[in-house]
Amino acid sequence: MPSSGHRLRDVEHHPLLTENDSYDSAASSPAEADAADRVWFIRDGCGMICAVLTWLLVVYADFVVTFVMLLPSKDFWYSVVNGVVFNCLAVLALSSHLRTMLTDPGAVPKGNATKEYMESLQLKPGEVIYKCPKCCCIKPERAHHCSICKRCIRKMDHHCPWVNNCVGEKNQRFFVLFTMYIALASVHALVLCGLQFIACVRGQWTECSDFSPPVTVILLIFLCLEGLLFFTFTAVMFGTQIHSICNDETEIERLKSEKPTWERRLRWEGMKSVFGGPPSLLWMNPFVGFRFRRLQTRPRKEVGADIPGAAGGMATGPSGRFEASGNTYVTGLNGKFGS
Repeated sequence: MPSSGHRLRDVEHHPLLTENDSYDSAASSPAEADAADRVWFIRDGCGMICAVLTWLLVVYADFVVTFVMLLPSKDFWYSVVNGVVFNCLAVLALSSHLRTMLTDPGAVPKGNATKEYMESLQLKPGEVIYKCPKCCCIKPERAHHCSICKRCIRKMDHHCPWVNNCVGEKNQRFFVLFTMYIALASVHALVLCGLQFIACVRGQWTECSDFSPPVTVILLIFLCLEGLLFFTFTAVMFGTQIHSICNDETEIERLKSEKPTWERRLRWEGMKSVFGGPPSLLWMNPFVGFRFRRLQTRPRKEVGADIPGAAGGMATGPSGRFEASGNTYVTGLNGKFGS
């Protein structure tokens, strides 16, 4: 039954998709194909407010740069070149923000801890896998449960309210681009503010802007504060993300001091894994792989409500069973499954 107390999602993954599976909408049912054409969106109040605030601050910066500093300038090419550069950075930053927010970060199909799915895994004696007791799914290696998204996310780095989404294996690239373009736009805005102050001090305040001197000063000061704050935050985040990618270690894994049980992809191998392919200008393109999808939300069902063999939070596995407790495990075939 739908629960109004739960957050909403507009995408529900095919229950048998695994990490390396691809979704073939042509071979799926109409309902499954319909779900595959939707985008990912988290309906979290705090996250949506932060995301809207991010856009408003970028729009404010663009307004001050364009209408307070560039259009009143008597140097035509100065205005054109700086206007094109700043607006391109702003568009790329907002596009990266959208891609980060509306891209599935790598959510594990919820409720896939079913008898049918367990049998399809063809488990070997002694093999260990993990089950999340919160979203009733089989957790791949390096997956962590997000309390805000209410899902397990592959290679979850952190949940960022400013993009209203988790940063995981499928959208980390766009988050890195977002922080980079915001940092570059902030530096550009700070340089333009400095040049504008110098021009106004050397000349007449009434001639350096179409606004009154007090309004001009207030707008420029707020832009400087915004630029400093945004640059500091995004530059630090960009650096930590690049460091994490090059060391193949998420922020959660670093904070937990988890010992790697996987084969690390260091430096360029990690960068190529996140950005896709060898170094090229396409790494800087937030529109790669973009296609229009319908934005549609629907209530999230209770975990276990429509899961065969999972009534009451229990799901039967091959020669064993899941126990819905804090440390869930499955026994069978001389092995156990825990979380």
